[in-house]
Amino acid sequence: MTMTTSTLPISFEFFPAKTAEGAKKLEITASQLAENKPEFFSVTYGAGGSTRDRTLETVTGLSQVTGVSTVPHLSCIGDTRQELRALLKQYQQLGINRLVALRGDRPSGMGGFHGELQYANELVSFIREETGDHFILEVAAYPESHPQAQNFEQDLLNFKRKVDAGANSAITQYFFSAEAYFYFRDRATALGIEIPIVPGIMPITNYTRLARFSDACGAEIPRWIRKQLEAYGDDVQSIRQFGEEVITKLCERLVADGVPGLHFYTLNQAAATQTICQNLKL
Repeated sequence: MTMTTSTLPISFEFFPAKTAEGAKKLEITASQLAENKPEFFSVTYGAGGSTRDRTLETVTGLSQVTGVSTVPHLSCIGDTRQELRALLKQYQQLGINRLVALRGDRPSGMGGFHGELQYANELVSFIREETGDHFILEVAAYPESHPQAQNFEQDLLNFKRKVDAGANSAITQYFFSAEAYFYFRDRATALGIEIPIVPGIMPITNYTRLARFSDACGAEIPRWIRKQLEAYGDDVQSIRQFGEEVITKLCERLVADGVPGLHFYTLNQAAATQTICQNLKL
C-alpha cells in the first residue's frame, strides 16, 4: 500500500544546545515542528558520547514541552559496556522505548581510540542482550556508502549485520539523488533485508555549511545544485527558495515511490523544514 503524504510518518532530528538560550530556542523550534504531528523527535549524541548528559536533558525536556515522543541517539565509540548498561537502564526507567543506535564519530584528538564496542552491529547486539525487545532500534544506512567503507558492497554487508543483530528500522544519511536511495533500497531488499529504510532529508539553507557537512559525511551534492548555490553567493533568500524547491521535489519523488517515512535533519531550525512539510501537505 502506498501511503499518502497526509498519513506518512515523519520525524525530526535535533542536536543538544550548548547554552540555556540555545535550549530555549530549541524548545520553540520543536514546538513549531510538533504541529506536524511527527512520530518522534530524535536527539544526537555527540562524538564519543561527548554530549551524553545534554542529550538526556534535551530528550526529557522536549518530550515534556511538546508531548512528542523524543528519542536519544546512542553511540558506542568512547563508552564502556558498563556506561552503556547504566544509560540503557536510565532510559528504560524514563519510559523511553526507542533508540537510534550508531557507531558514532571519534572525537578529534582520540586518534586510534577503540572502545569495548567498535561497530554499530555490536551495539545493537549488546542492547538486545541487555534489554530484549524493550527498545525499537533505529540504525543508520548510507545510500551513497559510508565515507569509511571499503566499497559499496562492503557497506551493504555492514548494514545487513546491523539488521541481523536486531535493528527494527533504518534512517539514511541525507542525499540529493533519489536514484541513490532507490538503488540502495533495492539492493538491500535483494539481500533479504525487510526493515523499513526511511530517507533522511536535509533542507538547504546555507551552502558553505552544507558543503562542509557533505564533504565530511560522504553525501554527494550534485554538480547542478552546487553550481546554482555558488551562483547565489550571499543571497540568502534565493538560496532558501531554491533549496525548498529542490528538497520538496526530492521528497515528492520519494513519497510517490512509497517510502515508509521521512526523517528531517533540522539543524535546530524550523522554517525550511516547516515549509517543505507544508508543500508536501504533511
